[in-house]
This record gives sequence, C-alpha cells and structure tokens, in this order.
Amino acid sequence: MKKISVFIILALLLCAQYPSEANIFTEQKLRFEQAKIEKAENTEIKKVFSTMTKCANKHDLDGVKSLFAKDFTNSDGFNLDTYVDMIKETWETYPDISYSTQVYHVDFSDNYARVVTTETAVATSKEQIGLVEAIGELNSVSMCIYTLEKHGTKWLVSSEHVIDETSTLKYGGARYMDIALDTPKQIGANKQYTVTLKADIPEGCNAIASIGTEKIIYPQTKAEDNFRRITNESGLERVFTSNNESVNEYAVASVGLAQIPEEGARFDMRKNGLAFIITRVNVIPENKFITTKDESKK
Repeated sequence: MKKISVFIILALLLCAQYPSEANIFTEQKLRFEQAKIEKAENTEIKKVFSTMTKCANKHDLDGVKSLFAKDFTNSDGFNLDTYVDMIKETWETYPDISYSTQVYHVDFSDNYARVVTTETAVATSKEQIGLVEAIGELNSVSMCIYTLEKHGTKWLVSSEHVIDETSTLKYGGARYMDIALDTPKQIGANKQYTVTLKADIPEGCNAIASIGTEKIIYPQTKAEDNFRRITNESGLERVFTSNNESVNEYAVASVGLAQIPEEGARFDMRKNGLAFIITRVNVIPENKFITTKDESKK
C-alpha cells in the first residue's frame, strides 16, 4: 500500500508540475516576444531622428515636416508652421549648414515616447563688413527632449523641449579665440540673474564686448550693443531681470578684436575679428494658482 500511495503522490506531484512548467515556458515566450516588439519600436523611434538628420542635411523641408505631428509645439510656444519657417530661414542664411544628432536615451510606452538627444550644427557665413568680405564659422550645440506620439504604425514628433543651447559665430582672428558665456540654465520669471562673458583675447589685440538679452520670439529681435573694453582678467559681467511674460530668453554677447593701434590711430575691430555667442535661459512661468496658509492668522 505504501508503494501504491507513494506512486499516487508522485503522479499527483508530476501532474501538478506540468502546468507550472507550461506556464513558465509561456511566460518566457511572452517576455521574448515583448522584448522583440520593444526592440523593434526602439529602432523605429531612433530611425525618426536619423531620417530627420538626413533630410535636414539635404535641405529636404517636406521630408523634415513629415516627421512632425500637425499639432506640434515646442517649449518656446512655436507651432509647426513657425518651426518650419525658422528651419527654412536658417538654410537660406547658412546654405552649407551640416547637422548631426546623437540619441542618448529612449523611453516609451504603447503610444508615447520620450527621447533625449544632443544635436550639433556647423556652417560657414559670408558677410560684407565694410569693404571686406569676412568668412565666419558657426557652431551650435543643444540638448533636447523630444516627445513622440504613435499615429497608426508611425511615430511622429509632437513636442520639443530644449534643455541647453549654445551657439557661436566667429569671424577673422576671432575664429581661434575661446569665448564662454556663463548663465543659469533656467530661472524663475521676473528674477535677477548674472551673465558673465569670458574671452581668451589673443596677444597683441585689444577687445571690446557687450552683453544683452533677447526674448525667444518670432521674428527675432536684436539685443542692443553697449560695448566696453575687456581684458583676459576682467571679462564682462551684467545683471538682468528675466521677463514675466512666460517667454524663454537668450543671453547674447558680442566681442570685437583689433590689433593695438598706434598712438592716435582709430580702433577698428573689422580688421581683426568679430565673435558672437548665444546661450539659452529657460524661464519658468510664475504659477499664480498656488495658495498658502497665513500662519500669522492662527
């Protein structure tokens, strides 16, 4: 009897194990299929940005526009039409501009994705400064977070948030000069902040510089120039108050170089070099719908 009972218990145990093993196999299969789907989606999302870069480098405006949702808006409040107009104007200003994009992180669910990228752009610029045609070099680096939505089987960009952005444009001898603009990455509305310009001025040159701010609007306005002489030791620093209109800002600096003139000669920065640097300052709108308790009334 004991042998029979042991056999029955063993049979029951084996019967109980089979469904468990089947479930494990099914779960493993489901996880494998899910991983396959996620890998495919990840590839499709990254493909959006590789396609965007290829179209941008070919100046294919329709190709770029096809990757964006019709209701696209960015963190500066620009809709798709304005965004595309700005791209078109950039290409007209810098015909040889070249872009590259590095995707750092992709996070997605069934219908939404968030992508962190670093984007660079380089170009040359020809400007007539007086009687001289000056050749300039543009370099721009930005870090962005894009939000994508799935439309059927296609991923489209629905919004863009620029976290950090710095662009430099240098002419003449200033092309070899290191310049940096120290600003806060973001600031509350109607708050004071300091902008500091540092420049590595070449030996044998004088330099003048100005710092201003511009709201990120379209069409873009130009900051007023108020030049002052600077040295490697002094640099230039100014204090600004952020706007209270829920608009992001650019801190803008201009630097002019000229060889030290002979006594009585005029300071002419066109002879040696010009440089411009622009850095983004994101402005956090004031929330007027926060209520706090007045402790004094207790």
